[in-house]
Amino acid sequence: MIQQEGPGWRLARDPQRHPYGALIGGETWAVELTESEAGALASLIQDLVDHHAALRGQLMDEELITLELERTPWWGSLEGDREGWSLQMILRPEDGCERGVEVFWPAPAAAAVAAAMRTLWDLSTDQLN
Repeated sequence: MIQQEGPGWRLARDPQRHPYGALIGGETWAVELTESEAGALASLIQDLVDHHAALRGQLMDEELITLELERTPWWGSLEGDREGWSLQMILRPEDGCERGVEVFWPAPAAAAVAAAMRTLWDLSTDQLN
């Protein structure tokens, strides 16, 4: 198992744990996710961060931006300015599962958790064992 955490966020990943091999958390909350849900979340967050980076140079200092992206089973939003942003994510599975989740990381925890997710989900399952 690999665990990472910082002020306002935490992540854990253990693919040997079924069905919930991942844990994400904020200051006062945590939720377990399947490997598939966690991988899709990491991909969605990375795309939002990449979009923000591409637009950053076009933003005025005082200008705010909201980016939204939907990719089943997640909907996500990045809100902020040139320098900092928050993340809000909603899990809405379509497989008949009753479980739904809404998560939020404020700035600067959002940038830290996004970087940690990129690293953690880039690792292969063999590297985690």
